[in-house]
Amino acid sequence: MFDIEFYRQLGTLGLAINSFVESFFLVPPPDFLLIILDLANPKKALFYAFICTVASAFGGIVGYFIGKFGGRPIFNFLFRNKHAQFEKVETLYNKYGAVAVLFAAFTPIPYKVFTIASGILNMNFWQFTLASVVGRGMRFFIVSLVLMFFGEAVKQYLELIILAVTVVIILFFVVLYKKRHKITTTPKNNDVESEVVEKQ
Repeated sequence: MFDIEFYRQLGTLGLAINSFVESFFLVPPPDFLLIILDLANPKKALFYAFICTVASAFGGIVGYFIGKFGGRPIFNFLFRNKHAQFEKVETLYNKYGAVAVLFAAFTPIPYKVFTIASGILNMNFWQFTLASVVGRGMRFFIVSLVLMFFGEAVKQYLELIILAVTVVIILFFVVLYKKRHKITTTPKNNDVESEVVEKQ
C-alpha cells in the first residue's frame, strides 16, 4: 500500500499516515520517512518524533481491535507466512506480558504482528496502550534526537544505536518484571506462620 515516496510527498501528513497504517498493515516502517524529514529539518525533529509516536499508538489500537474482533482468521489473512512469529509472540506474552509489546514497539520486530496478536490474546487494553506509547515513543525520539545532534554522519549507525539502547531497556524491564513476580508469588511470613499453626 503505497511506497515511501508517496508518503514523502505528503510531508508531515504522510509521516502521520505512514506511522498509523504501519501499526496494523503491510507498509514501509515510518523510520525511513522520519529520518528523511529529520535530516531535512533538524529543528523540527522532536515534532516529527511526536507525530510518529501518536499516530503509531493510535494505529496500534486499531490493530488491537482488529485482532480482538477478527481473531486468528484475520491474522492468517494478513500474515500468511508468520504463523511461527505468532507462536513466539504468544510465548513472550505468557512470560512477560506488556513487556513483549514494549519490546516490539521499540525494535525492528514487526510491530503490526504484536498489535493484532495483542487483541487475539486478549491482553489488557490499557497495559497494551501504555507499552505501545512508551515503546514507540522511545524508538522515534531516540532516532530524532540522534539525528538532530549528529546529523547525516551517524545515519548509518542508527539501527545499532537503537539495538544497544533496546537491549539495556529490555533487560531492565525483564529484571523488574521478575522481581515483581517473585514478590507477588512469595508467601508472606504471616501466611507461613498461620499455615504452620493450622497444621499443628
